[in-house]
Amino acid sequence: MRLNEPRVRPVNMDALTPDQAEVLAPLGAGGVIPAGRVLNIFRTLAHAPKALKAFLTWGNYILSKKNDLPAREREIVILRTGWLCRSGYEWTQHVEIGLRCGLTPDEIPRLKAGPDAGWSPADAALVRAADELHADQFVSTPTWAALLAHFGEKQAMDVVFTAGQYTQVCMMLNSFGVQLDDGQTLDPDFAKA
Repeated sequence: MRLNEPRVRPVNMDALTPDQAEVLAPLGAGGVIPAGRVLNIFRTLAHAPKALKAFLTWGNYILSKKNDLPAREREIVILRTGWLCRSGYEWTQHVEIGLRCGLTPDEIPRLKAGPDAGWSPADAALVRAADELHADQFVSTPTWAALLAHFGEKQAMDVVFTAGQYTQVCMMLNSFGVQLDDGQTLDPDFAKA
C-alpha cells in the first residue's frame, strides 16, 4: 500500500446524497445498499458519482464477456498491471478473482517475477505486453506478434484495453489511499516497496 490511511475517505453509507445512492445501489447485494457490502473503491469514488457511473460502464466491459480475453488471461493482465503499479488494493482484490477464474496458487507469485518465470508462450506474451504497456505505453512489434500467435486481433486489443483500465484503477487506488476492505490481508511483498 502506498498510503497507510485514505486521502479520500469512503463515503458514509448512512449519509449518501441522492446521486451517490443511485450509483452505489447496483453495487450492493441484490441492488439494495444496506444488504450488501460496497467495496471501499466504490465508496471512495462515490465522492464523484458522475465519474463513478462513467467508470463503471468501461469497467463492466473489461470484466464482462464482451472482453474477448478468457477470464484467466484477463486476470493475468490485471494482476501483472496491479503488481507493476504497486497497488496493494488491486492485487488483493484480483488474487481472489484470479484464483476463481483458473489461475493456480503457484502462478500468483510468478506474476510478480515477470514473463520469464516459467509461463507458457501465450501467458508470457500477456505478461510481457503488460510490462511493456506499463513501461512505455506501447506493445513492441515482437510482443504484438507473440500475442497474435496465441490470440485473435480483438483479444490483443483487449489486452491493451485491460492494462489501460487497470493502470487507471491503480492510479486512483494509490493516489486516493483506498484501504483494504474488512477481512483482507495485504501481501507482505507490498510492504517491501
